[in-house]
Amino acid sequence: MSHNLAKDSLVQQVTNRLKLSLDVDRVLVYYFYRQWQGQVTFEVISSPQLSILGSTGPDECFNGEYAAMYQAGRVKAIADIETEDIADCHRDFLRKLQVRANLVVPVLSQQQLWGLLIAHHCQNPRNWSAYDIQIMQTSAAILERSGVLINK
Repeated sequence: MSHNLAKDSLVQQVTNRLKLSLDVDRVLVYYFYRQWQGQVTFEVISSPQLSILGSTGPDECFNGEYAAMYQAGRVKAIADIETEDIADCHRDFLRKLQVRANLVVPVLSQQQLWGLLIAHHCQNPRNWSAYDIQIMQTSAAILERSGVLINK
């Protein structure tokens, strides 16, 4: 198995396990290919119409301030995008992706923000538990430790 296939296989295993454990519609890896500009490079979805693979984010919404918070370990759990106090551009972006609730944890490589590991719940609001947050953080740590992350 080539090195890239081994990397892809591990990321796929981690995201598949998360989707099952959390029972969500979509789990994705969002990779920053340039400073705070990124795209969805991996996803596990409950149905094909939920695919957002390759899509890019609301770059005008994500800036150095947010990046610094995630680099410092910020976890963002939104139970309902319609009632959460978030920027309008972020809410509009999430609506376009059919997201109702999301959970975001940072993925670091050599102490730098490499990307985000994200769980999306699409049908209805969801209160994320401490366990949900813990398994997301553990999964991000598995990716970090495994060396599968591409160095920029």
